[in-house]
Amino acid sequence: MIDVTINGQATRVDAAPDMPLLWALRDVLNLTGTKYGCGIAQCGACTVHVDGQPARACQTALSDVAGKRVTTIEGLHPAGAHPLQQAWIAHQVPQCGYCQSGQIMSAAALLRDTPRPTDAQIDEAMAGHICRCGTYQRIRAAIHHAAQG
Repeated sequence: MIDVTINGQATRVDAAPDMPLLWALRDVLNLTGTKYGCGIAQCGACTVHVDGQPARACQTALSDVAGKRVTTIEGLHPAGAHPLQQAWIAHQVPQCGYCQSGQIMSAAALLRDTPRPTDAQIDEAMAGHICRCGTYQRIRAAIHHAAQG
């Protein structure tokens, strides 16, 4: 049993300590917004926040988050009304949508630390996220939009 706070709620997860956080979220806790992409922490689809910092859930063991705070896309805003989620819709970012929860989670950490990022800061923060649909310009525009309020 691993005790962790997930999306603001104290949770006891009954799973092996070496289980990847991604599988604990999806298969044990039924939080399916975090996606499996590559399994080797290279694509960014599984990005969540651990104690406020972006982390790749596919390569983070459940035991590594014991006693920590994990935020998934479901916990970013209960109604999906976070400024980034709204900007993603306004700029029609998603096409297939598969990578978008991880993209939004990294962008949320960027805006928390850098409220008015430059293009270079956005590119650096979002490096390592792969969008098969190639919506990188829309992603950057949506981040700028969310940053403006």
